[in-house]
Amino acid sequence: MEVYKAAKLIESILYLENQALGLPQLTRKTGLTRNIVLAAIEIIRKEYDSEIHGLELIQIGDDYTFAPKQGLWEHLKPLYGKKHQGRLSKAALETMAIIAYSQPITRVEIESIRGVVADGMIRLLLSKGLIREVGKKESPGRPIQFGTTKEFLKYFRLGSIAELPRLEDREQDRFELNG
Repeated sequence: MEVYKAAKLIESILYLENQALGLPQLTRKTGLTRNIVLAAIEIIRKEYDSEIHGLELIQIGDDYTFAPKQGLWEHLKPLYGKKHQGRLSKAALETMAIIAYSQPITRVEIESIRGVVADGMIRLLLSKGLIREVGKKESPGRPIQFGTTKEFLKYFRLGSIAELPRLEDREQDRFELNG
């Protein structure tokens, strides 16, 4: 299949899906090779970079989806903000930052860093799908450890956790457990 036809097919599939899709799903759904899918994704990305489109192809981890361009959110928030970009409180953002920068991390470790009980914030972030249980710590009681999700990457428009802003040394100290 010609790469431009592949791009049309992949664009249609991404439009019809209600979630981001990775290369394995796109190759399976299209029957195309990985290289053709990657080439088609680049064509779609370049096409949607133009000023005429209100959407852009974004990468969330290893998955791809369409999202409104960043500059349009000020206009879209009043109409769709609660549905698609529910605001997080300062406490929820602080808890989210601790988890993002320190994952995997337990509830007790989060509370040690924040200095307050974190049960409510953890439940909120779990309910929004921004964090998930990633395992149990090898320590007495085997406490649950939390980490970020693809929904977190989508919410903050990151391709991967590595795109988080770097912390300065004194900021990094806030995210480390004291002994």
